[in-house]
Amino acid sequence: MRRFRFLLCLLLPASVLLSGCATGSGDAPLADPVVVYLVRHAERAEDGTDDPPISETGQARARKLAALLTDAGIDHVHSTDLQRTRQTGAPLVEETGLPVEVYDPGDLPGFAATLKVTPGRHLVLGHSNTTPELVVALGGSPGEAIDESEYDRLYVVIIPATGPVSTVLLRYGAAYVRSAPELP
Repeated sequence: MRRFRFLLCLLLPASVLLSGCATGSGDAPLADPVVVYLVRHAERAEDGTDDPPISETGQARARKLAALLTDAGIDHVHSTDLQRTRQTGAPLVEETGLPVEVYDPGDLPGFAATLKVTPGRHLVLGHSNTTPELVVALGGSPGEAIDESEYDRLYVVIIPATGPVSTVLLRYGAAYVRSAPELP
């Protein structure tokens, strides 16, 4: 975990610094990029309802996420209006004192447009189907679909004032192990 945090601390500031060093038509530096961290909610505690909380394993993952992002300079926390997404962000919210801004997962293009023009660093808590879709709406590359039992994916989408969007895919907490496909 230490090595992962060390690499994250090296890579993200370097990419932000490099994108901020470019100059526009004058000699003034371009605006800082918008940085969006996106995760699926942590593991659910199946309780038979449509809005289950996260499990003990999910709570441990949420604490790992907070530990990872505490020093990332998060300015905004966005969540769907469900227990599992809010609870996944709760440790970071408690640590930073930031309010949780609820977004509508049914309007990902509109939410992406808002994120692109809102300066700062954002944490977005979503779902296995909406998180990759939001990465695409932001101009990033989501990779493969998120498996139903996969909870360790962390996207970092960097949106510079000019130039291409870049996507970094990281993993955090207990590792997801993809099962081998069944043979016919």
